[in-house]
Amino acid sequence: MNAGLSDSRPSENELIDLHRKHLGRGRSQLAALFGSLVEDSAAGARVTTTDGQEFLNCGGYGVFFAGAGHPRVVEAVRRQAERQALSTRLFLDPAVGLAAQALTSVAPAGLDRVHFSGSGAEATETAVKLARAHGRRRLISMENGYHGKTVGALSLTAKSFYQDPFRPLLPGVTHVPFGEVAALAEALRTGGEGEACVVVEPVQSEAGVIMPPPGYLAEVAALCREHRALLVVDEVMTGLGRLGAWWGSELAGVRPDMLLVGKALSGGVMPVSAVLATPEVFEPFDTDPFLHTSTYSGAPIAMAAVRATVEVIRDEGLVDRAAVTGARLLGALRAIAAERAPRLVREVRGAGLLIGVELDNASMAGELLLEMVDRHVVVNHSLNAHPVVRLTPPATLTPAEEAELLTAFDDSLTAMAKNFS
Repeated sequence: MNAGLSDSRPSENELIDLHRKHLGRGRSQLAALFGSLVEDSAAGARVTTTDGQEFLNCGGYGVFFAGAGHPRVVEAVRRQAERQALSTRLFLDPAVGLAAQALTSVAPAGLDRVHFSGSGAEATETAVKLARAHGRRRLISMENGYHGKTVGALSLTAKSFYQDPFRPLLPGVTHVPFGEVAALAEALRTGGEGEACVVVEPVQSEAGVIMPPPGYLAEVAALCREHRALLVVDEVMTGLGRLGAWWGSELAGVRPDMLLVGKALSGGVMPVSAVLATPEVFEPFDTDPFLHTSTYSGAPIAMAAVRATVEVIRDEGLVDRAAVTGARLLGALRAIAAERAPRLVREVRGAGLLIGVELDNASMAGELLLEMVDRHVVVNHSLNAHPVVRLTPPATLTPAEEAELLTAFDDSLTAMAKNFS
């Protein structure tokens, strides 16, 4: 056993063996598709591999809205780690109080209570438990929606591929088509009044960046009020500026009962998520602080990242930058797709810096991923929509990086048009 940590790195083959032995074959097989590259460091929109290659990171599943390792966030975490990384959980902790104050200061009015956790799935679980504490035991989510993969969250993630191996899941869960208000109204009518909780994304990200019809979220909120259902808006992907507004619910003029936050909340540095709630909905946790706890909930080191991240997004105008850059990218990507590969690309859609490129089939989407990586740009696939490639670049993207992304996309589609002609 090693006496301490070392700066030495395993070789590529050694690392592949470590993954196969301890983490499973699947991850190393997936990495092999992309040349078994090994990440070494990241900063801003850049990822560098151990062999010295540099990639533009327009992926990361939405985590790097402020870029990777933003200096202000890293410095805040460093200072907190040196002072107090974790807390006793018995005494008052200034870090969590200040983080909650920062987050609620940019939240929709009335969402004054916060519960911090480590992942989006944990935030979903918290919302489900709060709903149940209020007698809302019927859960309604949207087909192809994504809310995490822990058992409770998976019950809401409406994709049988992920659900079937783990059944039975939570009872009393109904899935209705996203964007269809009549279907939701019918689902709410079939149960008892005041017994439901509706969970919805402003934009379905893992479903392939599915945009709702105009006014949809407002109609969902109105139906929830009519049937005394709780409304949970899952903004783990879309919140904190990703859509070119602080919140997708803000764009829709909706204030939910609970708001789920994650991804960008990390500042690209620390895993963290949160549930924002009204005081009325949060009341069961007020009554008994031990009703729903987690050892690392509100950990000071993560709270330093939260506070610094909110300040960075606000001070650097990243929300407005996401709106402007996103609109420019969306138009340019559409123009390139129409010119280079109209028979391969069905649609380019999105809002802000959440953009989906829908290919004719999953094989073509996989080819686009590979072509982009060959041109040193990282993008992602969509878990619930394999023909869709997603772009989630940071709002800190420079004009040169923006041009780099568009050139890679142009060249990739040009190559694919020849291969699939």
